[in-house]
Amino acid sequence: MNKWNEVVKKYTEANFLQSPDFGKMNEILGDKVICDDFDGRGWALMIVRDAKRGRYLEISCGPLADWNNKDDLKIIFKKITEIGRKEKCVFIRIRPQLLKNASNLKILSNLGFKKAPMHLAAEHTVILDLTKTEEQLLAGMRRQTRYEVRRAEKLGIKVVSSNTEADFKEFHNIQAETAKRQGFIPPSLKTLMAEKEAFGDDIKIYKALTQEGEPIAYGLIIKGGEEGDYYEAASTILNRKLPGAYALLWQVTKDLKKAGCLRFNLWGIAPAGQPNHRYAGVTTFKTGFSGEITEFVPAHDLVLSKMRYAADFAFETLRKKKRHL
Repeated sequence: MNKWNEVVKKYTEANFLQSPDFGKMNEILGDKVICDDFDGRGWALMIVRDAKRGRYLEISCGPLADWNNKDDLKIIFKKITEIGRKEKCVFIRIRPQLLKNASNLKILSNLGFKKAPMHLAAEHTVILDLTKTEEQLLAGMRRQTRYEVRRAEKLGIKVVSSNTEADFKEFHNIQAETAKRQGFIPPSLKTLMAEKEAFGDDIKIYKALTQEGEPIAYGLIIKGGEEGDYYEAASTILNRKLPGAYALLWQVTKDLKKAGCLRFNLWGIAPAGQPNHRYAGVTTFKTGFSGEITEFVPAHDLVLSKMRYAADFAFETLRKKKRHL
């Protein structure tokens, strides 16, 4: 963990997906985890994924490196490629913490990567600057969002948080109901409990309640590095008429700020111009919170076995279309 603290100081963009805790969570679930700092040149937490269509090496929100140092990148990706081949992977999938622009896309292309058919982590998101004061954050909100936050206070909606086993099970049950209504695939209880065990005090279930104690909205928040992440959400039908989700997100924002986090990643919005995207429904909600709409480079693949990758590419392209991603 001391090494991770050094990494966070050097690479301030680091979040929980490159943390040792995320590695532990994946090990609990049975995946092989490999971590390397490339002799001080960078950092990569790598997960060997055993998918039915083919094994691959996954690096979410990484590797962490100086992306302007060509010599270091050459050494880092030579080692990553060696690891991928040793683990008999069909391809290596990365989604670095690089903003999407022509320069960064060219860096990936020069390293031999091609755009992946599926996303990895939140490529399109909203990030709140927690170095701002609460007054500045409120003032920067969309007017309707600010109204809903204040309405929640007037209605006496309260927000509580904890990370007990009972709360994770409750969250799992409510999210399963939410998934049926909204048409998405939620994480399993096994995955949620692995997250609870691995992240300890850095993971919490937030819950917005009516004055009578009825649940309205839920959020699963994970801290890692200098960032807090709104990783999962769920709600009851009360959220359709009560501003529970607004109260919850505002309370999380204040709590993360007090905890010393520098930014709050709201985790997933629809790309511009895609009204049928699966995240279209939450995009208006999330973009109302005085954050900066951020687009990272999309996931990229380094192909290690062309023949087997062709079948995987076709499968994932079809799946992406079916899931409206």
